[in-house]
Amino acid sequence: MKPHSPIYLITIVLLFSLSGCASIGQSVARLAANGIEPQNNQALVYAGGESTNPRDYDPATTHSAGDKLVYSGLVAFDPQLNLIPDLAQDWDINEDGTVYTFYLRENATFHDGRPVTAQDVVYSWERAANPELASDTALTYLGDIAGVKEVLAGEAVQISGLRIIDEYTLEVTVDAPKPYFLLKLTYPTAFILDQANVESGPEWYRTPNGTGPYKLVEWTRFERMVYERYEHFYLGPPEIPTIITELYAGYGMRLYEVGDIDITGVPYWDLERVKDPSGSLHNELYSGVNLCTSYVVFDVTKPPFDDVKVRQAFSMAFDRQKYIDVLLSGKSLPAQGVFPPAMPGFDINLQGLPYDPERARQLLAESSYGGPEGLPTILYTDAGIGNDTSASVAALAQMWQQNLGVEITIENLEPNFYYDEIYAGNHGQIFDGGWCADYPDPENFADVLFHSQSQQNNGNYSNPELDTLLELARIEPDIAKRIDFYQQAERILVEDAPVLFTTHSQSFVLVKPYVKGYTLTPIDISLERYMWLEGK
Repeated sequence: MKPHSPIYLITIVLLFSLSGCASIGQSVARLAANGIEPQNNQALVYAGGESTNPRDYDPATTHSAGDKLVYSGLVAFDPQLNLIPDLAQDWDINEDGTVYTFYLRENATFHDGRPVTAQDVVYSWERAANPELASDTALTYLGDIAGVKEVLAGEAVQISGLRIIDEYTLEVTVDAPKPYFLLKLTYPTAFILDQANVESGPEWYRTPNGTGPYKLVEWTRFERMVYERYEHFYLGPPEIPTIITELYAGYGMRLYEVGDIDITGVPYWDLERVKDPSGSLHNELYSGVNLCTSYVVFDVTKPPFDDVKVRQAFSMAFDRQKYIDVLLSGKSLPAQGVFPPAMPGFDINLQGLPYDPERARQLLAESSYGGPEGLPTILYTDAGIGNDTSASVAALAQMWQQNLGVEITIENLEPNFYYDEIYAGNHGQIFDGGWCADYPDPENFADVLFHSQSQQNNGNYSNPELDTLLELARIEPDIAKRIDFYQQAERILVEDAPVLFTTHSQSFVLVKPYVKGYTLTPIDISLERYMWLEGK
């Protein structure tokens, strides 16, 4: 998944409000006036924000989990994270694991009724790999397909590993047998788009012709987004007729408590009240681990973080437990390494770099910079508005100042364009990072984030020993050996400290009792088609 995008979970938590927004009741009335009549007011309502960056709405360029209501791919995850057929009803894999033959559903259509064909898959993937689109995710999620690298490099216009057998059959050749290949196709980069829709104009994404369970029927900028179920959805129409996302409607917890929305995330500062067994919200709370790791990235090509001792010093000057207790009300787990606890490959015995201010000062003195006085000006890049400093960055800066005698300069980038700038290399020596799994395989963390050739390796870290381990793990069929390779890789990452691992988060979500079929999943999936409303 994606990094912790500024619009990540936009339908879950909203921390600010704007005046002049219509009420939820007005939205339902407006739907009826437009001929969109929710059956028995069976509308699932969220509150959310809205990005002003068009790239956030294009599956091929988004840094978020994508719009899984409107779009879909060949495969998907169910609520138990089993890989299931989606647009593809079935597939075959050849004996050596390098050729996949996908059989598309003949009843799958775009929202305008046009059948989805193998040519649509080829168009969508070749578009994503087109260097003119400048996708930050195409190499990561499609790069195992033979010929994708050549298209991305501008050396070819067609992906050589794609071959249309017939209208509903596609052959895909990958560059090596990789056990996680199918999992990558659940990510938005691999979603299927309609060429005519994409080429209809620069704001095509505002009237998308998708293949998913819902159609986007209204998007009033900064007010609401309304989705209507697609009656001809190939897996059967979902139970909930209408989904409404109220944009900038107010604080999610308040809206939930007065009954204006049906699902909301719970900020850490509200947790004690919500978890109180005597309170009215206790029985509506879902909680569990997710597959996220937060960290701070050091650009190892920029002084002073080109010196491993400086990176180690900054890591050992950070007090994780104090950070969690003070900023996060004790509601996160300290991250010793890259893998979150629920991820295969998590090593409970891993020894991370400890909080040790004395050793941190010693390492800084031993570095090629000779101590704090020899360091250049250090710029920390964060997502934010104006000169406001986030509490997390302020805490880091204070610890580094107190424990190392180092002053940090902080710059904010406009949140909706933050990751565009990060991927373009327009950042200081340190910047805010984080990763939530897109699929439950350790490759999605270790390889995707730290291999020297990875698109997501924004800190420019390179270690030949690590690359070798990750490349062996890619094609290792024995699960135990694969896990061992990844755990070895994690130990290298801890010692080399290309990032400062901070926390593993937990998820807390309130769901109204009349919302049935909800499952709290550690990976973002399309839950709405599994849910229904009863007695709203």
